Amino acid sequence: MVRVKPSSETDRRLLRNRIVQIQSRLERVEKQREQGRQSRIKADVPTVSLVGYTNAGKSTLFNRITEARVYAADQLFATLDPTLRRIDVADVGETVLADTVGFIRHLPHDLVAAFKATLQETRQATLLLHVIDAADVRVQENIEAVNTVLEEIDAHEIPTLLVMNKIDMLEDFEPRIDRDEENKPIRVWLSAQTGAGIPQLFQALTERLSGEVAQHTLRLPPQEGRLRSRFYQLQAIEKEWMEEDGSVSLQVRMPIVDWRRLCKQEPALIDYLI
Repeated sequence: MVRVKPSSETDRRLLRNRIVQIQSRLERVEKQREQGRQSRIKADVPTVSLVGYTNAGKSTLFNRITEARVYAADQLFATLDPTLRRIDVADVGETVLADTVGFIRHLPHDLVAAFKATLQETRQATLLLHVIDAADVRVQENIEAVNTVLEEIDAHEIPTLLVMNKIDMLEDFEPRIDRDEENKPIRVWLSAQTGAGIPQLFQALTERLSGEVAQHTLRLPPQEGRLRSRFYQLQAIEKEWMEEDGSVSLQVRMPIVDWRRLCKQEPALIDYLI
């Protein structure tokens, strides 16, 4: 006599197998992303991460900026994987743009763990673009919900530029950049759907990213005196000391634009980072 397992038991077994597969995939994604992040950090390639409440228009904005065909659906967690694209920002150069999952109120901790690979891009970002649906009557509640999640994943201290999206749904509203008392861009009003305000967004990105500073410690072998001289020419050396093997350790600080230019001119520089 052949005994047939109840369908519910079969379903549970299939579900367990599926969970294992997804967990394995997430682990691989996280490892690959971490390798990519470390390479970008060494070269000081800035990462701009889009965050926002679900349906705020992040993926639509991502598509508009990159002209990439990223899935932009009006539903919860439409973007399950971090999507990365290289973009060119004036006076900054190569910049990585990352799209992430849409946040919700009271995001369960198990979901935070499940989307760790996605949220890690947010935690390691140079700048956050907090995309906000400016036409939503719950705009302030949504902002607070996103800020709560950012705090939960230890990303609340990362510099942030607010992006007030969907101005095409507001009456007589033109694109603009809002600035603080130091004239720093803090808020951009635009429409990802129509493209209005995208030039203002890139202007704000240029201003915010070009002001970033690179800080590194390097150990130069004795034969790299020329490279040491270049750091002195750039007035970038904060501290210098000799090592027992004759090498020279430098603690440097310089505008990120200068650092990236130097890395392109001196490819071996990355190997001397400690």
